[in-house]
Amino acid sequence: MIRSMTGFGGAAREESGRRFSVEIRSVNARYFKVQVRLPDELAALEADLERLLSHRLSRGSVSVTVKFSDRSADAAAVVNQAAVARYIEQLKTLPGADDPSFRIDAATLLTLPGALDEATGGDLLEEARPLIETLVIDAADEMIAMREREGEALHEDLLSHIGEIDRNLAEVAERAPVVVELFQARLRQRMDSLLKESGVSARDEDLLREVAVFAERSDIAEEINRLGGHLVQFRDLLSADGSKPVGRTMDFLAQEMLREANTIGSKCLDVEIGRRIVEVKGAIDRLKEQVQNVE
Repeated sequence: MIRSMTGFGGAAREESGRRFSVEIRSVNARYFKVQVRLPDELAALEADLERLLSHRLSRGSVSVTVKFSDRSADAAAVVNQAAVARYIEQLKTLPGADDPSFRIDAATLLTLPGALDEATGGDLLEEARPLIETLVIDAADEMIAMREREGEALHEDLLSHIGEIDRNLAEVAERAPVVVELFQARLRQRMDSLLKESGVSARDEDLLREVAVFAERSDIAEEINRLGGHLVQFRDLLSADGSKPVGRTMDFLAQEMLREANTIGSKCLDVEIGRRIVEVKGAIDRLKEQVQNVE
C-alpha cells in the first residue's frame, strides 16, 4: 500500500524529574530532508537523530522538535564560593562600605559573572541519548502510521482517476476506426459534389489514396497502447507492498500519460475523441496533483 508524505507523531517521557518530548512533522518534498531542533545542551544528537530517521523514511520534508525540562535537584547551578567571596572582599573596599546602611544583596551578587557554575551538559547528553532515540523512534512510528492512513485515502482517489482515464481511453479506442470511415464517406461526398457539374465521377483509387494518407496521419493506435500500458504500470505501483517509495515513478508515469494524451488530441481531430481526451487530460492533471504527496 502506498504511503503519504504528510504525517505527525509525538512521544514524551519523564524520568527522575526530567521530562523529554519529541514531535515529528512531515510534508511532501521531492527528496528526503530533515530539520532537527534541539535544546543547546542536546545539540550534539542532531546527526544521530537524522541518521535514525533516514532508516525509516525515504521522502518528505521532516521537522523534528525535541524539548527538555529539568525539575530535578540537578537542575540547580552550583555557587562558585571562591568567586562570590572574592566579590564580597572587593565590595568591602568600596568607599562607604563601613557605613551601617551598606548592604550586599545576595540575589544581585549571584548574577555577576562566574558566581554560578552551570552544568556542562556532558553527563546529561549521555544519559538522555538512549531515551531520546527511543522517543524519536516511537514518534516516527506514529507518524508513519498516519502516513499509511493517508495513503489509503490517496490509493482510493488515485484509483478513481485511473478508472476515469481507462473508461475514456476505451471509448477513444472504439471510436478511432470509425473516424477513418467517416472521413472516407465525407471525402467521397465532397468529391462527387465538386465533380457533379462536369459529369466526371471520382475514381476509387484517388479516394483510397487520400483515405490512406489521412489514416496514416491520424493513426493513434500506438499512443492508445502506450497510454494503456502506463495505466497498467500505475496500477501495479498502487498494489505494491509499500517497501519502496513509488511517488517519483508515479509522477513520471503521469507526465508520460499526459504526453500521450496530447499526441492523441493533436493527431486525431474528431470532435468526439477530442471530448474524451479533454476528460482524460483533466483526470491526469488531478492524478499529477495527488501523486505529489505519495512517498
